[in-house]
Amino acid sequence: MRPGSFFDSKAIELELGVRVERIDITSGVAHTSTGAELTFDQLALATGARARRLGVPGASLKGVVYLRDLSDADRLRSAMVDARRAVVIGGGFIGLEAAAALAGRGIDVTIVEATDRLMGRAVTTLLSSWFSDLHETHGVTVRCGAGVVALDGKGKVSSVALADGSSLPADLVVIGIGVEPRTELAEEIGLTVDRGIVVDNRSRCSDPEIVAVGDVTVLPHPLDPTATIRLESVQNATDQADVAAATLLGQEREYSAVPWFWSDQYDAKLQMVGAPSAYDELVMRGSPDDGAFTVLAYAHGRLVGAECINSAADFVAVRRALAAGITLPVDRVADPTVRLKTLL
Repeated sequence: MRPGSFFDSKAIELELGVRVERIDITSGVAHTSTGAELTFDQLALATGARARRLGVPGASLKGVVYLRDLSDADRLRSAMVDARRAVVIGGGFIGLEAAAALAGRGIDVTIVEATDRLMGRAVTTLLSSWFSDLHETHGVTVRCGAGVVALDGKGKVSSVALADGSSLPADLVVIGIGVEPRTELAEEIGLTVDRGIVVDNRSRCSDPEIVAVGDVTVLPHPLDPTATIRLESVQNATDQADVAAATLLGQEREYSAVPWFWSDQYDAKLQMVGAPSAYDELVMRGSPDDGAFTVLAYAHGRLVGAECINSAADFVAVRRALAAGITLPVDRVADPTVRLKTLL
């Protein structure tokens, strides 16, 4: 992502292809896979997450691809060249974006999701339904509530067996069923781990001399002090890193960034902000039939988030409102002629 000169200019020593295998906190030494010993006064863990593997027979067949890092993307790009029928296992963001890319290449695509709706952990039921319709209008078959029991084939995948006894032909299978945080080192040195490395709003671990950042962490929810959350996003990784750096430098800075995320599928740009799935009231702004609309989420009368489809101005306004602790009035936001920024 950055040229070597960037790290040189910052006096950062970059060691690629080297794994830290053991950390001695008492002596301040990290033991690496090359046998080197790296001494430290301060420690930051940014170990990320790995793609969750599908635990069924045939999951290692040729033509089965996960999508997490650059090498995975290269494998998928190569596999797409000759693919005619693809099954995407997992109806989250990774799976849906992969399905859109495959369909755009003229490949016959079926999405298989184990739960009852797409992106169920992240978005409202309204948006789940809208994206299901979007994919189907592009020729993609969506099967929710479908469990995978095996991938079949002789050396190379040829079909996907489902729990209901049906079988889906496939010469390419893309698996996107979530990630698992890489917490092994944290556990070995006795840090508290619960769905990830637990940190406070200054990115400090249970040992306050150690910080952790990114997909591997579980942090206090920025919009709900009674809850914790693991945020798998570029936004969190960068904002949390700023806080962790300040902590290591002895500065008082707390994580207060409003979570946001985006996803591009076909000609639809989803921008979501806050915690839109934690709602008791939804307000629709615009019409889903027009391909540009916003769903604003409220809980106990308080604005908690929004899902914006091709509505960048609404996204920016809601993000500003949440950052300032402002609740946009329910009786005004539904009118698409009212610009949300005028309500701030």
